[in-house]
Amino acid sequence: MTNPSATARLAGRREWTAFTVLLLPLLLVSMDASVLYFAIPAITEQLDPSATQQLWIFDSYAFALSGLLITMGSLGDRIGRRKLLLIGAAAFGLASIGAGYATSAEMLIAARVLLGIGGATLMPSTLALIRNLFQDDKQRGKAIALWSGAMTGGIALGSVLSGVMLNHFYWGSVFLINVPAMLLLLVLAPVLVPEFKDPAPGRFDLLSVPLSMAAVLPVVYGLKEIAAEGVTPLYLACLLVGLAFGYVFLRRQRTREDAMVSRSLFQGRGFGAGVGLNTIAAFVMLGSAYFTTQYLQSVLGMGTLEAALWSLAPSVVIGAAAPASAALAQKVDRAYVIAGGFVLAAAGFALMALVGTDSLWLLLTGAGVLASGIVTVMSLVSDMALASAPAEKAGSAASVLETGQEFGGALGMAVLGSLGTAVYRSDLADADPAVRETLGGAVAVAHQLGGEAGAQVLALAREAFVHGMQYAAWGGTALLLGAALLAAALMRGIGTPAPAAAEPAGVPSAPANEPAYN
Repeated sequence: MTNPSATARLAGRREWTAFTVLLLPLLLVSMDASVLYFAIPAITEQLDPSATQQLWIFDSYAFALSGLLITMGSLGDRIGRRKLLLIGAAAFGLASIGAGYATSAEMLIAARVLLGIGGATLMPSTLALIRNLFQDDKQRGKAIALWSGAMTGGIALGSVLSGVMLNHFYWGSVFLINVPAMLLLLVLAPVLVPEFKDPAPGRFDLLSVPLSMAAVLPVVYGLKEIAAEGVTPLYLACLLVGLAFGYVFLRRQRTREDAMVSRSLFQGRGFGAGVGLNTIAAFVMLGSAYFTTQYLQSVLGMGTLEAALWSLAPSVVIGAAAPASAALAQKVDRAYVIAGGFVLAAAGFALMALVGTDSLWLLLTGAGVLASGIVTVMSLVSDMALASAPAEKAGSAASVLETGQEFGGALGMAVLGSLGTAVYRSDLADADPAVRETLGGAVAVAHQLGGEAGAQVLALAREAFVHGMQYAAWGGTALLLGAALLAAALMRGIGTPAPAAAEPAGVPSAPANEPAYN
């Protein structure tokens, strides 16, 4: 097979400048997922939300984003990825103003929903545009590695930034910081980022929009609630409803020529395998975060800002891991580099399985090693999956990847969180119900008791939590080693095939194989 990179046009300064511009919305969208961690006490004081409203202030953003990713990816292929990016940036900026100046809990929830809708346009647009900007395998691999590192780092940075902002300004500032960045994007993107879209997209399948949302939202909601509250008939019913709608959605996609998720995406051997492996990586990444954040705050007793600052430590190695893995993948079969990433992540989880009740540096080392392995996997499988899909379907391909990532993250918190919780409750079977329910509840009871009795309750609860975390870590280690074997078997020998006629797909007014810059 002819290597597409042998004749691909190399990206120059203009493309790399455009790429830098595209990192801006990515950082903001990923940061917005964690920006409320410190702001919620001030929001509670000012807006007085009910317990249910407080939950929706957190979750409405993620639900809107995950439910609309597939729709927005398909829409970007049709109307133009840059156009959708600009529409999303405007919506994200306006929603940030609405959130920053919200005068009621209902208004803030509505603004968070609009932020999620804007985020759903920005995420697949940025990744799809990177797929089109960089035709050369080596350059595209490097760009996607940087994209993956920026996304992971943005999530960690969001909570720290919100803590810093709240030390100097009122709670709405954590949202208003988005506005100047989005204005900058609206000014720079039309000049620096070229337009790409499918020249023959077919009709837009409107019925698939509610079907895709009905498939995604109940599953994500059910998994998140199982992670937080445990397994109940209601949450299991949500999963079954989502899976049923998912079956209907997939049947529709297989039988329509104008399908929202084109069958051509799965003609390349790397796409389906890449989506699956990326989902496993997200499962482990979010599943591990479920424990590390609680460990820092409730086991080591750190304040929220201190815990957030310490949680940035693993991000230091992430910045080097993604580019290094991209460079290595140019010399070694990518299947083995991806498998090596899973093994590295497994080693990190194994280190976390050895953590005791006072093991800060061991925890951070394990988290850093795990994150380095996961970012290696995510960057390489994302590149391989996108490269194996037709370029004119890059938006849809990116949205499927990111939807799988949302599923994986929610599933990781639910499964590993439930495993850890089961061990925790088993260890405290004879304890007070409030202590046995969660570690946070045990901390509250210990503070109420005070003295020697409180210290004893806290010590037992911390030991039980760490015991549960150890079980979950060993389970994650086994999963990662299995994923390494799977990656080596499924991805071996897969290059980066790209249909020459569609590389890259520009708008109809652009010359063949050239992007449109105006």
